[in-house]
Amino acid sequence: MSLPACPKCQCEYIYEDQQLLICPECAYEWNPNNTSDEDAILVKDANGTLLVDGDKVTVAKDLKIKGSSQVIKIGTKAAVRRVLDKKDHQLDYKVDGIGEMMVTAKFVKKA
Repeated sequence: MSLPACPKCQCEYIYEDQQLLICPECAYEWNPNNTSDEDAILVKDANGTLLVDGDKVTVAKDLKIKGSSQVIKIGTKAAVRRVLDKKDHQLDYKVDGIGEMMVTAKFVKKA
């Protein structure tokens, strides 16, 4: 029996619990019989472009890194690892030379 990949993080290690399918990596639960797209996360960048997992973005303004004296300069390129359903930090992304961090989508532009 083959189960579908997680719609949130594309994890392959899905398991069943009664009628629901559960992802062990992101803890997302969904009913495979329910085909509505109401759980989709819609996050837009500074220009209003829809962002999805795996997009390449550039920083739209200088960003201070909390707890550090470093600054991410405008135009710095980054890769979006995943889009989150939070109000303050919507993107989990990786910046070359700095590392992984979270940022609000209004501070980036799709590249």
